[in-house]
Amino acid sequence: MAVQGSAAPHSSPVALTERERSLCHGINPWLAPLAMLLTQDVALSGFFFGGVRVLGAEHLPRRGPVLLAPTHRSRWDALMLPRAAGRRVTGRDCRFMVTLDEMTGLQGWFLQRLGCFPVNPRRPTPASLRFALELLEDGQQLVVFPEGRIMQDDGPLRLMQGLARLTALAEGQGVAVPVVPVGIGYGHGKPRLGDQAALCFGEPLRLQGGEREHVAALTAQLLRGLEAAERTARAAVGRPLQRP
Repeated sequence: MAVQGSAAPHSSPVALTERERSLCHGINPWLAPLAMLLTQDVALSGFFFGGVRVLGAEHLPRRGPVLLAPTHRSRWDALMLPRAAGRRVTGRDCRFMVTLDEMTGLQGWFLQRLGCFPVNPRRPTPASLRFALELLEDGQQLVVFPEGRIMQDDGPLRLMQGLARLTALAEGQGVAVPVVPVGIGYGHGKPRLGDQAALCFGEPLRLQGGEREHVAALTAQLLRGLEAAERTARAAVGRPLQRP
């Protein structure tokens, strides 16, 4: 059974806006719909004309805070998440926590206006963590890639501890946050024109306590959930996962 996140008290809109302004430019009301049209209807549909499938949609909470934790296999992942969980599906946007180097140049200009905000995965600043917490307190859905970077081989999953620690911080603030493992699969390791693509939502997880061992246990559960979700997504595109 999917765990639904309960609605949390909204933080002050003024405080949220001020902190957001210090990190990014929020979600531009004119650029966001255009970006949705270009990425979903043109880029994804035009490139993956073999088909894009969304599996396990019943596991995606439709209200309240949620932390989406996807595997990271390609830059296409950032378009797959809004396709499966974005405003056309849930009525709300995906807020991405991305690495500092992705927020530079022309790409960074767009990301800063599409709801993304930067973080140093090794040493996150208090401002980035506080803003992530405020998004969750505000009942939004936050996307964090727990592997920290794109991994295109089928080697063992290696997760950073940051996502589980962020969950612990939120729970410590009284915000119940379901963590949803998300597996993404493509017809080839490096997606090719005409490939199939699939995304699978796993069953949501919850942190069971605030101690260090509970944080480690959540990371271990997430690893297993990601493994299962990725296997399902890869099977759907006819490219079974070879990881032992």
